[in-house]
Amino acid sequence: MLVLTRKLGEVIKIGDRIKVVVVSVEGGSVKLGVEAPDEIPVHREEIYQKIASENKAASAQIDREKAKTLKNILPKSDQAGKKGAAGIGEKNA
Repeated sequence: MLVLTRKLGEVIKIGDRIKVVVVSVEGGSVKLGVEAPDEIPVHREEIYQKIASENKAASAQIDREKAKTLKNILPKSDQAGKKGAAGIGEKNA
């Protein structure tokens, strides 16, 4: 981890497109301003973790819904794994 000391109003640059500014220092708190392009999300860590958790739960729900839909669409023989696509591997009589 890189540890930097900055004073009020000083800036930290991350690459060419992200700027972190020390906005205020009060007691044990430091207020930072972050300037970044719109396509780069910036979140407090606890918010980032909540978003990641909700995305994972939503993805799992979508996977369950897709599995249920496929189960209803596929022929019974495909669901049981007894036979693949019709006609594959069969010889003509």
